[in-house]
Amino acid sequence: MSRLALSFECQGRRCGATIDSAPGTTGLLLVSGGNEIRAGAFNSQSRLAAEIARAGFPVFRFDRRGIGDSEGENRGFRKSRKDIAAALQAFRALAPQVERVVGFGNCDAASALMLAGGAECDALVLSNPWTIEDEEDDTPPPSAVRSRYAEKLKNPREVLRLLSGGVDLRKLARGLMQASKAKAAPSSLADEMRGGIAEFAGPVRFLIAEDDRTAQVFLERWDSGDDRLARCSGADHAYSQPDAQDWLRKRLLEALRG
Repeated sequence: MSRLALSFECQGRRCGATIDSAPGTTGLLLVSGGNEIRAGAFNSQSRLAAEIARAGFPVFRFDRRGIGDSEGENRGFRKSRKDIAAALQAFRALAPQVERVVGFGNCDAASALMLAGGAECDALVLSNPWTIEDEEDDTPPPSAVRSRYAEKLKNPREVLRLLSGGVDLRKLARGLMQASKAKAAPSSLADEMRGGIAEFAGPVRFLIAEDDRTAQVFLERWDSGDDRLARCSGADHAYSQPDAQDWLRKRLLEALRG
């Protein structure tokens, strides 16, 4: 396994990228979420790519236009289809043995892959998809608030805090108001993502970090009976806990071996 830093062109702009080479005929296209550079938060995507490559699968990471080492304007995840397409083309050129590509994205990178109808990948692993509109905040959805309060009421120390005045009553009132709602408000972004992924014929797996607000909102706006959902108990948005990192790596290897 070796790592090569390189660049490719997208719409006349030079984009920075990295490939972790491996002999496998299935590869992983790792799409960064938010405005993160391709190394990911705390170098997490760089480490993940090395682990996947050691298992025999090449991995391609890139910075979309306007991010990190890439030229041009940052147009956001909604307009990143051409960046993903150009990265996929470069990946296939650099690893000609690759016959099948699994696209992986966390947060709005997952949303971007869905909006792009799979972006010509052969399979998708979509983690904690972002469905929050620009004008919304990231308040936990009603179901998550109810679950949190139910857990607190099971804890004698939390009950004692409430009875002894150790709880902010204004904050409690806001939480109870949120918990009383039936479910999160509809999202046109979620509807667009649903329409985009409906066009995709390959296998799809949704990964859910159960302690992540973004994932909780997604679940409120998605079909809870979707058998493509896989949940990681206690995981945060970036799967930063060692056991969550291991769970994520195993799910990706399952998709690559599938």
